[in-house]
Amino acid sequence: MQAIIEQPSPNHGPRPAGAMIDMLVLHYTGMVDAAAALQRLTDPGSEVSAHYMIDEDGAILRLVDVTRRAWHAGVAKWRGNTDINSRSIGIELVNPGHEFGYRPFPEVQMTALITLANEIVTRHGIPARNIVGHADVAPIRKCDPGEFFDWQRLAAVGLGLWPECKDGDPQDIQVMLTQYGYDTSDTRAALAAFQRHFRPRRIDGFPDAECAAMLAGLLAMID
Repeated sequence: MQAIIEQPSPNHGPRPAGAMIDMLVLHYTGMVDAAAALQRLTDPGSEVSAHYMIDEDGAILRLVDVTRRAWHAGVAKWRGNTDINSRSIGIELVNPGHEFGYRPFPEVQMTALITLANEIVTRHGIPARNIVGHADVAPIRKCDPGEFFDWQRLAAVGLGLWPECKDGDPQDIQVMLTQYGYDTSDTRAALAAFQRHFRPRRIDGFPDAECAAMLAGLLAMID
């Protein structure tokens, strides 16, 4: 793996005693450029950070040591767990996001991410089901890393899951979303996050046969 640039952020705290790192959460920075993102992620007043930031040129910056609890997920939930920061590693991908001109992630950035994520997942034994986006764990508030992010490519190299469709009933979608890990307190938001991750060509938050089939396929992979 390429050399990692140290850019320490003061925004972190201790992980709870005995906390297990079993999640990887991917974000986009959602700022006008990398400099603005780095300034925010290292500003004590922002109370925001992540463990790593990957620039669009592939440069990897370490902001917080993985032994520490970075402040990246906020109010979030996955598989019934609500303190996501304590159990996760967060990676920010430099991208202006939907507010400032969302665009595809460059090849060199994706290559750097795959290399870094593979090392993290291997070291900590993070299950594929727990490699998620910020939108997956906070569907009411967030939409990153967004519909341009190539989740299928990551799954192809063992970083996440990608379903083969199975028989599924659209009427069961809320139950299936919950079983897979989503917070369904707002089912439409949860389904939109699922679509953004697994069916980015159409994100409408409405249940349909294709989404049901994909969810059934995912659940078959984790049974």
